[in-house]
Amino acid sequence: MRKLVIALFLALPIGITAQMAEEIPFEASAPLTLPPGLNFGEGAGVAVNSQGHIFTYTRTGSPGNIERLRAAQLWEFAPDGSFIRELGQNLYSRAWAHAVRIDAEDNIWLVDNGSDLGVKLSPDGKVMNVFGRRRESISPGEKHPPGAPTPPARDGYFNEPTDVAFDPQGNAYFSDGYKNSRVAKYDKDGNWVKSWGELGSAPGQLQSPHGIQVDDQGRVYVADRSNNRIQVFDSDGNYLRQITWEDVQKQAPVPEGYTPNIAHFGILPDGSYNSLWPNTLCITPGPNQVLFSQDMFPGRIYKMSLEGEVLGYLGRDGQGLGELGWVHGIACPNENEVWISELLTWRIQKFLLSSEGQMSSQ
Repeated sequence: MRKLVIALFLALPIGITAQMAEEIPFEASAPLTLPPGLNFGEGAGVAVNSQGHIFTYTRTGSPGNIERLRAAQLWEFAPDGSFIRELGQNLYSRAWAHAVRIDAEDNIWLVDNGSDLGVKLSPDGKVMNVFGRRRESISPGEKHPPGAPTPPARDGYFNEPTDVAFDPQGNAYFSDGYKNSRVAKYDKDGNWVKSWGELGSAPGQLQSPHGIQVDDQGRVYVADRSNNRIQVFDSDGNYLRQITWEDVQKQAPVPEGYTPNIAHFGILPDGSYNSLWPNTLCITPGPNQVLFSQDMFPGRIYKMSLEGEVLGYLGRDGQGLGELGWVHGIACPNENEVWISELLTWRIQKFLLSSEGQMSSQ
């Protein structure tokens, strides 16, 4: 197992506007091992169940195609990182992996923005519920030809969904997503309840809702990526408040003159960059919940209170151990253990955070 120890200083407790947050000491490792002949692809999602098993949903090549080759495989690993099995080998939903989440009963939820589907699997991998519907394989061409308007959202159907989260009552909330710009709510039995949101930047409107989480009070946190904000709603979709990129950067500013070392579309023509914050979210289990968010540039993870105070941050973009190459999924079984799936580096990393100075190597 490869490990890296990074010793940094942690900020003292502060008010949101009084002082700046500082970097958190952490230890990084890449502990997951695959059998010979298998390789990770783009790390779309990662999740951890109550037994400490790790699930990865990655964009990897696999036999068969519907219009195109499938790019989604679900693998399970033991707490020590050893490979256990692949699940869902013949799922019709597998097209373009986007997220995997685990609910309170250790059911496995997959969100696929290529097939427009969400699927709930039992802990042993059997299909329990299907959300949305995939277009027939005989349908030719792209879903939306260039320049064509996005069709109106429909109850019970998704259009490139991105993530799913669960409230204490077992209701499920999908961020839907790249095209529909809304949140879709289902009850614990898989029945459609309602949706809210539309394309725009006003309070309650959404642009590329890319991640979603629910706290123990049933409040819904949406990673409204293209608006650079987290919006918070009650369980009925009523707007409560927002946390903006400006709020975050006042507490954890990017170093002056910073240039991302991974050239991609985050770099703007004037040499500045689009942070693509918040790309995804994770809220820890109670009773003292914290929220993790992240940006693509400068490639940092932010540990935050649910009110939006930055408690500390870690990482930067890069391909070395402990660096981050476009984080796409976060699992946070507790506030000091964070699992990260990355797109550009095709890997899964484990971060152990410390609040007490330097950590020792293991």
